Amino acid sequence: MTLQEKYDALKNYLASLGSTAVAFSGGVDSTFLLKISQDVLGDKAVAVTAGASFVPSRELDEAKDFCKKNNIRQIIFHVNESSIPNFKANPKNRCYFCKLEIFKKILSLAAENNLAHVVEGSNVDDLGDFRPGLRALKELEIKSPLRAAELTKAEIRALSRELSLPTFDKPSYACLASRFVYGEEITPEKLKMVEEAEEFLRALGFKQLRVRIHGLLARIEIMPEDFNRVLNQETREKIYQALKNFGFSYVALDLKGYRSGSMNEVL
Repeated sequence: MTLQEKYDALKNYLASLGSTAVAFSGGVDSTFLLKISQDVLGDKAVAVTAGASFVPSRELDEAKDFCKKNNIRQIIFHVNESSIPNFKANPKNRCYFCKLEIFKKILSLAAENNLAHVVEGSNVDDLGDFRPGLRALKELEIKSPLRAAELTKAEIRALSRELSLPTFDKPSYACLASRFVYGEEITPEKLKMVEEAEEFLRALGFKQLRVRIHGLLARIEIMPEDFNRVLNQETREKIYQALKNFGFSYVALDLKGYRSGSMNEVL
C-alpha cells in the first residue's frame, strides 16, 4: 500500500470503532493515533494516560499540554508499581505484567465512560523486537490501529510532520523500567536516579539517549555522532559529577551508541 492508502485505511478503521479510549503517553505513535482518532471520531475519542514512578514527569506534562491545546478530553490515572506482579523483581517478561495491569485499568475506564474500544499506538516495527507487552494487548483484545494499517515508525513520523504535530521528530521513548538489567531489582530510588540522569543529559542538548543502570553503574547510550561532544573534557566532567550526585558510583559511555531495546541483547 502507498502511504496515502495506509492513512486512509487507518481513518476507516477508526471510524468503524465508533468510540475509543486512546492509551496516550505523549510519544510519537500515541500522539499521532490520538490526533487522527479525534479527527475521525471527535469527542468520542478520549485520551487515557497513566502516571507512575516509571513515567518521567516531563512526559506526563507534555501529554497534558497536547490534550489541552487540542481540546481533547483526557483521563489520567496513577499506577502503583507495588501492585504490579513481578515489577520489582524485573523478570524478562516484566513488560507483560505492566501492560496487563495498565490496560485492565484503561478497559475499566473505557467501560465507565461508555467508550466501545481501547486502542494503543504500537506500529509494525514493534513486531521485530522482544516485546512481551504485545502478548498482554492480545489477551485483553486491545486494538492496534497503526499495526492494522501497516504503518511503520518512519511513516508515522512523515504523516505527523505533514499534520504539524509537535512529536514528528521527538526522540523514541520507553518507560524507565526498561533501563534496568533483567533480574535487577527496580526501586523508586533507582528510577529517580535514571530519570534525573536522562533529564540532565537532555538539558545539555543530547536528544536520543538512554541511561542504562547496572547496579550503581550508569551506562550512557547516545548517538555516535555525539561522542566527540560528550568526550570534551569540560562536558565529560560535568556529566560525571552530576551522575555521581544523583547516586551513581560509576559512569560509562557505551561505544556502540544508542539503540532501542539494548537490554534485550543478552536474551
